[in-house]
Amino acid sequence: MKQPDPSPNNKEEEDLDGEDMQKKALSRRNAWEPSVFYSLGSETFFFTGQEISIRESLDCLGAVVWPGAVALCRYLEKNREQVDLLDKAVLELGAGTGLVSIVASLLGAWVTATDLPDVLSNLNFNLSRNTRGRCRYTPQVAALVWGQDVKRDFPSSVYSYDYVLCADVVYHHNFLEDLLITMQYFCKPGTTLLWANKVRFQSDLRFIENFKNVFDITLLEEIPQEEVRIYQATARKSGQQHDV
Repeated sequence: MKQPDPSPNNKEEEDLDGEDMQKKALSRRNAWEPSVFYSLGSETFFFTGQEISIRESLDCLGAVVWPGAVALCRYLEKNREQVDLLDKAVLELGAGTGLVSIVASLLGAWVTATDLPDVLSNLNFNLSRNTRGRCRYTPQVAALVWGQDVKRDFPSSVYSYDYVLCADVVYHHNFLEDLLITMQYFCKPGTTLLWANKVRFQSDLRFIENFKNVFDITLLEEIPQEEVRIYQATARKSGQQHDV
């Protein structure tokens, strides 16, 4: 893939007043949104021996850290032998703030982080700030709208991935069918898909059933106190890949 311009605007945006930010958070909060917002608009994590500073935003759902992302990062960190990302090509769907892509990069993967166009500025900022000078490969950022022009923008003859990572991509939205089709498209024979998600609605459970009907899956971990499940999926040898 052609390397996108890796130089986001590194000038920190002026922080919102804490009280104003809390009011805005309360006004935008919905049942499917994360229940915690941070008054300074950022959060610090520690993975792979590195401090990771994530800038969040209340502008869209893709600009806050969701519990499935943290759970998947923990899993990748503690299961490095089972999930060896060193020198592997990794695609993240719905990368959001970029936490999962950052951790995968720190673990030695060649990462392409994808999300909707309006999320990419903050995603690029976080990736650049937390991986520059720390990783074997510079992570890439690309726009990807589930189910739209995926075959055109990511032709199978050019793009193949060892791992596809997804964290909290299933919630109350109208694009679950497009998401499943996109997962299928990228999960070719030889690709492993890892998906972590907090279960919130009956629609989440219905998606899980459809997911099981499409892939050969293994429940890798369940975290009851967080209502998060982590699945591993591979393409069914007898099934046909779904065209996008």
